[in-house]
Amino acid sequence: MECVAVHQSAAGAVSAVGARVMKRFMGVIAMALMCAGCATYQPLPLATQAQAPDSPASIKVDAASLSLPFLHPHVFDPGRGLDMTDVAMLAVANNPQLKLARDDRGIASAQAFAAGLLPDPVLDFSRGYPTSSSAPSSSYSAGLSGNLSALLTHSLGKRAAHAAAREVDLSLLWKEWQVIGTSRQLFLRSWYQQKMLDLLRTESALVEHGHAELLEANRRGDVSLASVNADQLTVQAVQTRRSDMELKVLATHQALDALLGLSPGAQLQLIGPATIPRISAAEITRGLAALPRRRPDLRALQAGYASQDARYRQAIWQQFPAITVGFVRARDTDAISTRGFQLSITLPVFNRNRGNIAIEKVTRQKLHDAYAIRLTDAHADIEHILQGQKWLQRQHDQLARSVTTAAKAVEASGAASLHGDISGLDEVKLKTEWLDQRIQLLAIDLTLLEQQAMLQTLLGTS
Repeated sequence: MECVAVHQSAAGAVSAVGARVMKRFMGVIAMALMCAGCATYQPLPLATQAQAPDSPASIKVDAASLSLPFLHPHVFDPGRGLDMTDVAMLAVANNPQLKLARDDRGIASAQAFAAGLLPDPVLDFSRGYPTSSSAPSSSYSAGLSGNLSALLTHSLGKRAAHAAAREVDLSLLWKEWQVIGTSRQLFLRSWYQQKMLDLLRTESALVEHGHAELLEANRRGDVSLASVNADQLTVQAVQTRRSDMELKVLATHQALDALLGLSPGAQLQLIGPATIPRISAAEITRGLAALPRRRPDLRALQAGYASQDARYRQAIWQQFPAITVGFVRARDTDAISTRGFQLSITLPVFNRNRGNIAIEKVTRQKLHDAYAIRLTDAHADIEHILQGQKWLQRQHDQLARSVTTAAKAVEASGAASLHGDISGLDEVKLKTEWLDQRIQLLAIDLTLLEQQAMLQTLLGTS
């Protein structure tokens, strides 16, 4: 009997030790599982040098990854030069401001993910040790509770966060539209300003040559010094216009480099036609009617309003009592165990979330008004461009007729000069007037095309 008792005691001790080991082992496993889902820190050092590329050839652009379908069929190949579509693709892929906007989209996606997570439950545990030797046992209390009110408003918070993420996505798309429009305008400006600069250089060389002949005539005594001085002012005016245009060409190149995310002074070989197809009146009418459904900025405001409307509803729900429900297990120092539940309710006596409700309501009204104003401004901007195009087209037609007349006069002056019927100064004057009119015509053409590019952006046509 004593041997049996000894064996039973030893077995019980081994069993108790095994239970403690198993309990610790299970605790280690539980901690490992909890840590497996935890985020870990990853360093992200800042750059120490500027990283803007010097050439578009070093940038890879995947047309299929761009969010604008009309760019997908185009093959980006900077080795053959950059046409207007290449410039637009490069701008969308490498523009610095768009990179920041895409980071904002990542933040909004993370916020939407956070809003979709359920609130964590709360685990309470306490242990009491008696100070009197008469108490047969220590006491403890363990409880598990959760916020029931947070569950009731969870769907509204999730809806608001997803609508806010949609707003950021659409705002990014609108910025991409605007960057494409700006890239087209800078492409056109670069091409036409270079044409105007070529004409100004031709005109400058022409008047400088004429002035040299006038100086020679003055030395012979054929013309007065006053005539030489007056002509010198004309030469200086042309040279000033040429210098101003050279600065404009440089500024346009710098603006295009910055838009494309390239280093200052990067050389771009622009090729292809510098033109934009005109939008028909029928397309404009359809585009105006479809603005609320098509324009990303208007759709972004719609998503922002939907998000705020959900927040307003959530604030109204939060005026009701906050309810926390849980389960409790306890033991007192007399070794009496109990189990039950706990319920806590916030009494809506003073606050009732009235302040937040008022804030969310006024914010929703502001977004409502902002959308109405943006929609009105969108129509007005398009109408202003259309009115300006009509006026510019009339000026273009009148000036084009003048250029044709001036070209005929220059052609006739060449024949007259051979026969001595016209002086060299008069011939130079006719040629400079013709060149000036051609430069003015190029300027009007550029303005019309820039407005056409802006109209494409505002209407959402490719």
